[in-house]
Amino acid sequence: MATLDGRVAIVTGAGQGLGAAEAEALAAAGARMVLNDLPGPALDAVVERIRTAGGTAVAVPGDVADMATGEALVKAAVDGFGGLDVLVNNAGVLRDRMIFSMSEQEWDTVVRVHLRGHFVTTRFATAWWRDRSKDEGGPVYARIVNTASEAFLLGSAGQANYAAAKGGIVSLTLATARGCARHGVRVNAICPRARTAMTGDLMGPPPGGPDPMAPDRVAPLVVHLAGPSGARITGEVFVVHGDVVALLGPPTVRAVFRAATGTWTATELDAALGTVFTAEQPRPGFVCEETLPLAATTFGEPS
Repeated sequence: MATLDGRVAIVTGAGQGLGAAEAEALAAAGARMVLNDLPGPALDAVVERIRTAGGTAVAVPGDVADMATGEALVKAAVDGFGGLDVLVNNAGVLRDRMIFSMSEQEWDTVVRVHLRGHFVTTRFATAWWRDRSKDEGGPVYARIVNTASEAFLLGSAGQANYAAAKGGIVSLTLATARGCARHGVRVNAICPRARTAMTGDLMGPPPGGPDPMAPDRVAPLVVHLAGPSGARITGEVFVVHGDVVALLGPPTVRAVFRAATGTWTATELDAALGTVFTAEQPRPGFVCEETLPLAATTFGEPS
């Protein structure tokens, strides 16, 4: 029996790249699929590939950040397949630009599609699961896989909009995990690296032979988190690519300073913080670069 036989899954951004790879992997594991992306032949082609392979899939095209689209996705799962078990939030766009050159529209578009798009689907899915949990008198089978990015760890300089949205998605993941745990909802975030249409300019062309950064290298973790074993995992953040699955730890406290008299003075603050922040050239400190060397060939292959 496949891991997800009898389950129903929604995947957003399923028309290409990571979303398509995740949708096809979930379908291969036995899930019946409700796929979302903007209307067009790309989304239809993924539905057709799943059906040709013997799976079940329907398309619900639309803007993922519209409340009507989120409601329609859950309705399609419940009315068409009898329920909802898995939500994979993947839809996204890029509008890269330095913060001092970024337009209002470039900011709003990225935050809307990524962060609001995650909220919209999560809002309707968790409401449905909450009602089922009340009806059944206990937790239900419910999985959410959100898509963050290492951009939020690194503070990517030319991606203030994208990094901010992805940081918000991690916070949304944690808040949903805490708020919906008693209903059975398990929600985690992945920070994937994959060579897609969205990242092709950054990563460059693939090497000869199998691509270590192919989107289908990310899909196994998504299937795992969506499956029965996902019951043990919630409120976590993973970096995933190639042969790597890295589980991130929570932020730590670097140092604690206490005012001698209970109220800080300018002199005391300067003396205390000066033990950490010296006269050397300052650099951003609240970043995590430990994930970068996990795949040395991500950003261009070695010559």
